[in-house]
Amino acid sequence: MNRAALRTLTIAGLVLATGATSTLAHAGDRTPGGTAGSAKGGRQGKTITVETSIRTSTNGDARTARTGKLSSADGNWTPPACWYEPAFSPKEIEKTVKGLRSFGDGIPFMDGIGEFLGDFFDSYYKDGHPYKDYNLDKQGEGMFWTKVVNPNRKDDPEAMKCDKPPFWVDNNDTPKEPLAVNPRILAEYAYDELPIPETEITMAPEGETKVNLPTWVWLDKAKFKEVSVTASLPDTNMWAKTTAKPVSLKINPGTRDATTYPGSGECAIVDGRIGEPYGKGKSKKTPPCGVKYLRSSGDGSYKLNATVTWEVSWTSSTGEGADLPKGEFGGDQNVTVEEIQSINR
Repeated sequence: MNRAALRTLTIAGLVLATGATSTLAHAGDRTPGGTAGSAKGGRQGKTITVETSIRTSTNGDARTARTGKLSSADGNWTPPACWYEPAFSPKEIEKTVKGLRSFGDGIPFMDGIGEFLGDFFDSYYKDGHPYKDYNLDKQGEGMFWTKVVNPNRKDDPEAMKCDKPPFWVDNNDTPKEPLAVNPRILAEYAYDELPIPETEITMAPEGETKVNLPTWVWLDKAKFKEVSVTASLPDTNMWAKTTAKPVSLKINPGTRDATTYPGSGECAIVDGRIGEPYGKGKSKKTPPCGVKYLRSSGDGSYKLNATVTWEVSWTSSTGEGADLPKGEFGGDQNVTVEEIQSINR
């Protein structure tokens, strides 16, 4: 390839990453209501991307709670970084290419780039390589499916796996492409959208304790319940519901000079509660969930980490369903540990 041709292709790539895709970015966003993903139009390699049209809904009202996202406990698994969705009708593809032809007019060194892009896309979608006349004779009979990048994983290298240009799928047909959106992909996308309540444990004594004094740890029973997100694709009957259920709390005291209760540091859920609140008459009891520090923190504090493990599963409109990898979400709290002062007589 000569330098002039290479420069033209490079400029074309820049155009696709800026002005060209701004026309494409909203095409998948057809149905009002619900919550859409936040991915923006753009380009990865030679592939056009669009904003997802998947809608999500959460059970209950989590807007007033401080929440975060689950991290997979399986280091070899993450929710999908990209997939393909129905995005463009034949008329939308044709209109977009026509609009490209005026791009660059009057801009130094950019004259003719729009025509180049128009010719390039015409050869693919109009002249029979592989499509003819943008499939206008099939208007209403199907859609061009296009790459979508998971807005939570837009910088993930795995997003490069979806490298196909928009491809045609007839209505009611199931694409052979394994990364085409399906109930499992919806379920895995919903995994990324689960609003997990902040892991804020209650301790007694609170924030400041003594060497060799058992510190009780527990979580608010009302706060840690099942949470689920339903992801659906507009204009279809396809949906998947992903549910996370809290199962245990893992305590890391922030120092080796400590003993956890139980010894594993993992507190199971019993009767819907993690741990047990401290109260009268329990001063000589061993906490079912807690920590005992064996050394003072000196002038500083220990950073205790409390992480909740959640079991995750999904069901769907097709009857399919299964478990997904367990998720984890936690937080740190500073704990000051002081020596017990003794009085010598």
